[in-house]
Amino acid sequence: MAAQDLDQVKQAFGTGHRFAVCCCPTIGPQRVPLQGSVGTPALRCRCPSMEMRGYLFFWSVLTITIAALSLGPSFAHALESLPRLTRWSPALWREATVFNAQFQLFLLVGAPLDLAAILCPALLAWMLRGQATAFGFVLVATLLYAVSLALWFGLVKPANDVLATWTPGPIPENFAAIRLRWETGHMAVTAAKAIGFISLAFGVLSIRQV
Repeated sequence: MAAQDLDQVKQAFGTGHRFAVCCCPTIGPQRVPLQGSVGTPALRCRCPSMEMRGYLFFWSVLTITIAALSLGPSFAHALESLPRLTRWSPALWREATVFNAQFQLFLLVGAPLDLAAILCPALLAWMLRGQATAFGFVLVATLLYAVSLALWFGLVKPANDVLATWTPGPIPENFAAIRLRWETGHMAVTAAKAIGFISLAFGVLSIRQV
């Protein structure tokens, strides 16, 4: 503690009593009474900025975890795309993609994660509105995850709507076009999420501890 700060503390609290001083950057020095022969603080120091720091840390970890979980299924789609497009027969692709509910959990689990991956960074950006660099990175991440969801609705969902009408039997005439749209749509979604996740990581690393 600087000498000037110590003088301010003495003026505020006096020097005739035993106490510890807790310096809070938000509300200034606080007097915490001491008790016992060893001078143990009787009360805990409460500082709004310290409480906010703890909540900000929690929300940052939650946000980046949700964003990673949202990116994971999309990245898995992208890793599968090349062999599915170049090596799989039309019959195998249709059997694995359309039938047997292989991607059912991608909807039940992935859809809530995709929404949370937009809402969590949005709230984090609001919390960081006083830190320009971190705020900018997190805001870009929020927008990119929103773009990824828009890409899914614009590219993947129309293909899914067609896939839902397919039944066992002859390969449909529009198979090649629908397959290409479905696979490339997932690639575009993955790209937006990946860049968004990188921006989010930079944003979290740019947070100043005040």
